[in-house]
Formats: sequence, C-alpha cells, structure tokens
Amino acid sequence: MCPKVLTFLLVASFQIYTQTHGDDFTVMSILKDAWENTPRNWVGADPCGGKWEGISCNNSRVTSITLAAVGLMGELSGDISSLSELEYLKLGGCSFYGPIPELIGSLQLLESLDLNSNRFTGSIPHSIGNLSKLIVLDLFNNLLDGAIPISSGTTPGLDMLLHDNNLTGSIPSTLGLVHTLEAVRFEGNSLTGPVPSNLNNLTNVATLILSNNNFTGPVPNLTGMASLSYLDLSNNSFDASDFPLSFSNLRALTTLMMENTGLEGQIPPTLFDLPGLQTLILRNNQLNGTLDIATSSSSQLKVIDMRNNRILFYSEAPERRNNVDVILVGNPVCEPPEATKNYCTVPQANYSYKRLPEKCVPLHCISDQISSPNCECSYPYRGVLVFKPPFLESRNSTYYVHLEEESLMRSFKSHQLPVDSVEVNFPAKDSFGYLESNLSMFPSGQNHFNTATISYIGFVLSLQTYENSDIFGPTYFKGSAYPYFDGKSTVSKELSSTGRIIGAAAGGASFLLLLLLAGVCAYRHKKRRERASEQKNHFAYLDLKNSDSVPQLKGARCFSFDEITKCTNNFSEANHIGSGGYGMVYRGMLPTGQLIAIKRCRQGSVQGGHEFNAEIEVLSRVHHKNVVNLVGFCFERGEQMLIYEFVRNGSLRDSLSGLSGIWLDWRRRLKVAHGAARGLAYLHELVNPRIIHRDVKSANILLDECLNAKVADFGLSKPMDNSELILASTQVKGTM
Repeated sequence: MCPKVLTFLLVASFQIYTQTHGDDFTVMSILKDAWENTPRNWVGADPCGGKWEGISCNNSRVTSITLAAVGLMGELSGDISSLSELEYLKLGGCSFYGPIPELIGSLQLLESLDLNSNRFTGSIPHSIGNLSKLIVLDLFNNLLDGAIPISSGTTPGLDMLLHDNNLTGSIPSTLGLVHTLEAVRFEGNSLTGPVPSNLNNLTNVATLILSNNNFTGPVPNLTGMASLSYLDLSNNSFDASDFPLSFSNLRALTTLMMENTGLEGQIPPTLFDLPGLQTLILRNNQLNGTLDIATSSSSQLKVIDMRNNRILFYSEAPERRNNVDVILVGNPVCEPPEATKNYCTVPQANYSYKRLPEKCVPLHCISDQISSPNCECSYPYRGVLVFKPPFLESRNSTYYVHLEEESLMRSFKSHQLPVDSVEVNFPAKDSFGYLESNLSMFPSGQNHFNTATISYIGFVLSLQTYENSDIFGPTYFKGSAYPYFDGKSTVSKELSSTGRIIGAAAGGASFLLLLLLAGVCAYRHKKRRERASEQKNHFAYLDLKNSDSVPQLKGARCFSFDEITKCTNNFSEANHIGSGGYGMVYRGMLPTGQLIAIKRCRQGSVQGGHEFNAEIEVLSRVHHKNVVNLVGFCFERGEQMLIYEFVRNGSLRDSLSGLSGIWLDWRRRLKVAHGAARGLAYLHELVNPRIIHRDVKSANILLDECLNAKVADFGLSKPMDNSELILASTQVKGTM
C-alpha cells in the first residue's frame, strides 16, 4: 500500500477514535461544571488519563461513577445518557435535586443505579424500565411522587424496589413475576388498592415491607414465601379480619410487624412455635382472648409488643419471664389489680453511655486529628446512622453500641475497606422516634481517607443490615462533609535550634512586610464590602444589638453568632434537620432549655438574602397560634440566620407520607386543615398590610406536639395593599 495512503488511514482512524471517546470527556466536563463539591483532583479534560477520583474507565470509556456520600450538589442532567458504556452510577447520600432525567433509560449497560438519600423530585422515569441489565435500583429517601410507572404497549414500566417517597396508585401485578427478587420495600408511600395475590409466588423474597400506605382489601396470603424473614404490613387499611393462620407456616420468619391493621380475634399459639421468631409488633389492633406463650417452642423470642388491644389473659412459662419483653399496656389484662405486673409497663430505654476504658493511652493529636480507639491520630469520617423501628426500648446504649461497632467492622473488613476502627459516640432518639448513632470511622494505613474510600463507605452503610433483627430495624446513613482528602503527615522531624533561629528571623522579616501589604489591602477591601453590603441589604444600617433601633422586630431577639454556634454544637450534622434553596436548617437548644430551629442562609446566595429579608419583615409583625413564631435572628460575620420555635412533629408532608411515624386519621387531618386555613385567613385579612404566602404546600405546614398546624416558610411571601381586592402577578412563584 502507498505510504501516503497508509499515513492518511492511520491519522483518520486516530481522529475517529479520539472523537468517539472524547464524547465521554466532554460529558464529564459538563457534569464537573454543573456539580458543586467535586473531588479536588478533577482537573484537566481527561477523567480517565487524569485518574479522577470516583471515576473508573475501560479503554478510555467511563464505566463507573462512584461518589456516594461525598457531598456532591447539583442537578443530574440528561447529558449523562451519553456515557453509553456506564455500568455503575452510585450517587447516594449526596445533595442532588430536581427530576431524574428521562434519558437515563438510554444507559443500556447500567447494572447499578443508586440515587438514595438525595432530594430528587418529580416522578420516576418510565425509561428505567428499559434498563434490562439493572440489578440494583435504590431511590430510597427522596422526594419522588406520582404513580409507579407500569409498562404498556408503547411505554416501558418499572417493577423494582422503591420506598420513602410519595408514590401513588397500586402495586403492579407484574411484580409477582420477578422471581429473582430478594427484597420488596414500598414503605412510606401513598399506594392504594389490594396487595397483588401473586406476591405469594416470590419464594426468594426475605424482606417484605409495605407499611405506612393506604392498602385495602384482605391481608395478603403469603404462604408460598418460604424465605420470608422480615414482614412489616403496619398502618394500612386492610379489611378487619382474624389473625391470619397462614403466618404460622412462614418457618423462616424472624420479625412480624402489623401495627394498626384491623386484626381481630385471638393469636394462634402455633405462631410462637416458629423456630426463628424474635420480634412481634401488633400494637393498636382489636386482638382479644388469651396471649399464650407458655408452651412456645421458640428459643429466639425477644419482644412481644401488643399495646392497645383487647387481651384478657396472659400465660407464660416462669423460665421465660426474664428472657422475653412483653408489653400489654392498654389491654384489659392490665387493669387493676394487674396493673403493677412487668408486662403492664413500657420498659424505659437507658440512653446514657460511657465508653469502657481504652485498650491504650489516647494521644494528644495535632490540628483536627482525633485519637482513634486504637490510639492512632487521624482524620475520621463522620456521619449519622439512622435506625427505623423496630428496636428494643428496654436495651441500654452499651448493648447497642457493642453490637453496632462489631457489625460495622465486619462489613468494612468483608469489603476490604481501609478502616482501622469505628467509634459510636452515643445513640439517641430523634423527634420522629428513630434511633440515631453518631459514627466516627478512622482510616487505616494513613491519617486520612481518599474520595473513593469515602464513597465506598457511604455505599456500604447504605446497604448495611444486621443479623439481630430484634435489635435493629432498617437503616440509612447521613454522611458529613469530609475536608481532609489531602491529609497531612503526622510524622514531624526535629528542627535544629540553629535552623529555628534562622527560620524565625527570615520569616519574621517577611511576615512584617506581608502584614503591612495585607493590612492596606484588607482595609480597602473592607470599605468596598461595606459599601456593597449597604446597597444590597437594607438591614445593614441597623445596630442589631440595640433593640431601640429595630422597633419593627417585636418580641424577636438578636442573637450573636457564637450563641447560635453553641446552641447547635457548632452546626453539627446530628442537628441538621433540613435544607432548601436558601440554605440549611438546624435544631438547637437555648440555655433556658427551649428548643429552636435555625434557618441559616447559604452565604453568597441571592435567593437566600431575599428570603431572609422577606421572612424577617413578615414574621416580625405576625403573631398567631397557627403561624410559626419567630424567636430571633442573627446578622453577624456575613451570616443571615432566622431562629424559630422548634415544631416537634415536623411537616404535614412527613406525616402524610409516613416518614414521621404519625398516623393522621380523618379527624386529625380535618383539624390540621382548619388550623392551616385559620393561619392563612389571618395573613390574608387581619395583618396590615395583608400578606400572600405564595408557597403553600404540605412541606410548609408544620405540626406541633398537639398536632396543631403552623404555617411556615415566608421566603416567597408578598405584602398586599389593603386597597387591593386582587393581587395579580406575572411572575412564577412557589414550588414546581
């Protein structure tokens, strides 16, 4: 072949090769620009050659994006569909928002799609049904709504595991045809209709959780589910019926939860012959007759909670008295003179915890490093592991901590993660009744973790399960930001006294010169910033520490930044309870013991600044039992924070979706609707000038300890002149 022709073909083929694989580079550059908090080594245009952390490649094609729990923030754009060789997309535990793109169904090689614990909204894309190679789909703990996509002749559908969103409609019967399923979880949605009878065909399913929905019809017959170990059907509207005798045939069952499901009649004694049964939760039903465990052959039984039923008699063997926690509060059997029996009281949890003496002498560490349980100074990765019920209220914290630390270390070792040790600081219940454990995980082999390891730790914790199902219920993990990816050496060499003297002299001279220059620059910068701040924010001219200069803020106190920092334990992750376009919301406690909620505007956020001004203007002059109360504010060090009363039961949305664990019957829902209406009517008619909220939704209606509604979040509100009968606006406001 002619050399010129050969040269041309080689050049042409190289150009085609680089252009084809350059598409991945272009897409990754687009994603890098769109996302915040990306890893520090994401530099240059080549994620494969540059070995970007969290990115895996094969032949210059991106095959995996694994960045769980590393604090990424932004939207997941449809550009990601151009990564045609992508097999793993793991972005759980980050801060992504907006819709999941419909084009994600174009990733035909995708095997794992993990988007749990973000803030995705909208409906689940139908196109996910096209992902024929998908093995893992995790959309847990988002803000998704709408019906589950069901396939038709023209559109794909979805028969996968989705929970803690706001899905509606019914479970598609085609789910019973997916015989490879091992877990089905739909808890905390708004699903209706009967449970498909062919779920009975899912013989490999070990976990079935359908709690906190609106299912109707008969309690499902699950006799064929031979592998079923964990079953939760609580808080649904099944037909009133006797306790299903078929449940006594589920030989693998360890945990059965059917709270508030309309059960009647007597519990068959054969249920307690199941060899592995450990936990039985049947609160708030109409079960009656005798509870008989005297002849039980099960040696694993740990807890029976049947509060608020109609049990008349209780029979137990003496040798079981100290081995099984039985709770029958609210049953006739606990009426006097039996009210003093052990089973007629609710065991009180002991959440105090003092760690046993260390195996070694803790070190005094430099900077932000901490001494691990094995006495090695390092930068730990921290977060909160949240346990949903069930968990035994009678167990003390030492018991939880011991089991939790052992189980976590086994998981990390089995995945070959470089974790030296785990420390569980303390377990405590949050406002929803969930058990929270603050974790610190210490690196092995060096004093810091890299991005890939942090991501893998977050992924493992999102899949964490425990052998003791009577101790721990379902979990999810909330990781804290980790700023120590670069790390610093803990080994320091002794400098000679001569070196220190020379270094000090040279450094001192340089320091004086730099200090002079920095002082001039800082002074000029401060003046420019003060002028800009006065133009931008009309609160800047106020002396906020002098209450006489802010007469419009009736009853609101000006807090210092140090006070708020102390109230929130330095804005710890454990006190982080929400977020939005304006910034973050934290829980805190004043020295008086009053619980407060702190809304912290994101620095540099224009939206946050406008919302701060709007809310402080509105809330400083409104006072009504159905409107959230402003306690004070903070305007120091460039921060803008509003301090409210803490409303214990969270938002109406959380209650309606089952997240808060509060069951709202129709009478309570009517009470909430009336309360919210009174708050809005007050704003519309009795305030001068009148106020239009413009962002009314269930997430902005809070419920106090008596389930009284309180209208909240006035960032988009607008005053209305009393002479106006109608407020017209061409601007789109509110929430999509």
